[in-house]
Amino acid sequence: MIYAGLFAVSFFVTVGATALVRKCALHFDITDKPTEARKIHTRPIPLLGGIAVFATLAIVVVVALFIPTSSHYLIDTHVTLKHIIGLLLGGLVLVVGGFLDDVYNLKPYHQIFFPILAALVVIGSGIGVVTLTNPLGGTIDLTQIRYHLFTINGVPYYFTVWSDLLTFFWLLSTIYTTKFLDGLDGLVAGMAVIGCSVLLFISLFLFINIPTASLASIIGGAFAGFLIWNFNPAKIFLGEAGSTLTGYLLGILAIISGAKFATALLILGIPLLDAAHVIFQRLIIERRSPFRGDRKHIHFQLLDSGLTQRQAVGILYLLAIFFGYSALLLQSRQKVTMLLALLLFMVILVVTVLRIKHIRQKKEHG
Repeated sequence: MIYAGLFAVSFFVTVGATALVRKCALHFDITDKPTEARKIHTRPIPLLGGIAVFATLAIVVVVALFIPTSSHYLIDTHVTLKHIIGLLLGGLVLVVGGFLDDVYNLKPYHQIFFPILAALVVIGSGIGVVTLTNPLGGTIDLTQIRYHLFTINGVPYYFTVWSDLLTFFWLLSTIYTTKFLDGLDGLVAGMAVIGCSVLLFISLFLFINIPTASLASIIGGAFAGFLIWNFNPAKIFLGEAGSTLTGYLLGILAIISGAKFATALLILGIPLLDAAHVIFQRLIIERRSPFRGDRKHIHFQLLDSGLTQRQAVGILYLLAIFFGYSALLLQSRQKVTMLLALLLFMVILVVTVLRIKHIRQKKEHG
């Protein structure tokens, strides 16, 4: 019941916090105005929703830590206080950067500073990928090559080459995946709820990781509360802070839960492959900045093929649920097979959607 309780508290706090943040965003006119062709809303929508989600996470976690009967649900020998502090500080970096971007519309080379700093903060707190499961058997130790940097209060800090580099690029990948995915009402928030629910079950039944289960409940509850306001027709958007925070939190949960990359890739498989496909198109084919938005993402393609926002979001929800929950039933080698199946499915989906879109456009033009 503790996990249901954490979810419920987080849910209701976020509902209230989002109402307050929305009022402030409207008052100061911090809104997303439909001035670009790729924008699908027709009126200004308040931003800064990610601030409500992060504020809820911080409040619930801090209060729980100060209550003796609940603090042990967040901290043990696997997840320490230093890890929790690192997670919150990194999240705060993204929220500050996202707020500045929503207000001042920062250039991409300015925006990227905040995800990089957030990832470094997390690594500095000791969160990292220690081993990788070898699909052929055994594990790969990523901590063998390390260099001592300094010692603080008798605690040595190391640069663990492969572990730190993999963690760094993994977090940047998940951060930018959800940032690019944030194009339809309720899509990113709903994917976060699905991802947290999968990681909750994995933490409870596969790896027995109580702190990660608690964090997944709190984070899932926060995004579920925000989804009340964000589902189509949206009354508020996540904004830069929320879209980057989503991938950041899911990326960290995947690391500390012990689920590793195969499971996380199944949860975020569609948006990760979509992001990779779009970045490849922009960089290699069109030879332009990968950060300049367009309508090439799969969620926009679904809209252009004739689906409504709710239908497109519903399809992507179902895919995330199917591939995400398959991780609960599969062994390491089977997960690799499922990842290949996911890749094939993504190719078929893109080709099918583009074909439908082409036929539809042909009919519209006579």
